[in-house]
Amino acid sequence: MPEPTALLLARLHAAGLTDVVAVERAEGGLAATAGLARRADGTTLFVKTFDDAPADDVFLVEAEGLDVLRTLGGVATPEVVLASPDLLVLETLAPRPRDAAFWERFAHELALLHSATTHDRFGWHHDGWLGRRRQLNTWEDDGFTFFAEHRLLRWLGESRVDAALGPEGRAALERLCGRLPEMLPVRPACLTHGDLWAQNVLATTDGAPALIDPAVSYTWADVDLAHLWTTAPPPEAAGFFALYAELTGLDDGWRDRMPIVQLRQHLAVIAQFDDDWGAAGIVRDTLAPFRRR
Repeated sequence: MPEPTALLLARLHAAGLTDVVAVERAEGGLAATAGLARRADGTTLFVKTFDDAPADDVFLVEAEGLDVLRTLGGVATPEVVLASPDLLVLETLAPRPRDAAFWERFAHELALLHSATTHDRFGWHHDGWLGRRRQLNTWEDDGFTFFAEHRLLRWLGESRVDAALGPEGRAALERLCGRLPEMLPVRPACLTHGDLWAQNVLATTDGAPALIDPAVSYTWADVDLAHLWTTAPPPEAAGFFALYAELTGLDDGWRDRMPIVQLRQHLAVIAQFDDDWGAAGIVRDTLAPFRRR
């Protein structure tokens, strides 16, 4: 297999972008190989590929998600230059400003995304991707059923997840799923980014918030909020959560349910990576009250 930047350059040329003269490895992404491609005129593009793509539609689905967030949700996303079975080429975005005003603006934009896109069902018109694994988006009328079946129990049967949880942990997850209606409020479905940790929040060239790497579906807004809340947002985001809660009318107990909602992301991380960055321990702690004693 070619060295990562050589692979990206070869695939760019094969796709017709022959004016790309060099590629530098980009930091950040966990699942794909990514780089910054420099064109002959000095401009740059963001590009990513998989050494062995999990399926032909992975980048096509991502491109669709970027378009949907922009057209239906009103948030900025990078322009898609090219999406093919083995390559995604995007407009290059800017680093995120390190100031509170940026996060205040993002609180308004995320609140609008969630409040303006409510839907009467949970799911999406096809399955998507979360990293290298399918995100199951089968339509459901009930949010608790959707979250239990397609966001939590869906990960049972993955070898790393089964090994991390063991039989008692898997049973505890099933018990937690059965009690979701007791622990979480009834909330509507809305368009969600689906993989909204701070690394996926960048900026346009004029400093506006811009989102990358979506895994869209209609589900609870808490899915996006929990991912930001539990994955070490930067200090300048401290006011984001209170402002978002005010704008969306969140109940006072929203912080208490974040660990339960974030289980779906921790399970996805365990399923895909040998180093799970502590996700297995967090999941075991969250499931502890649901183990038989």
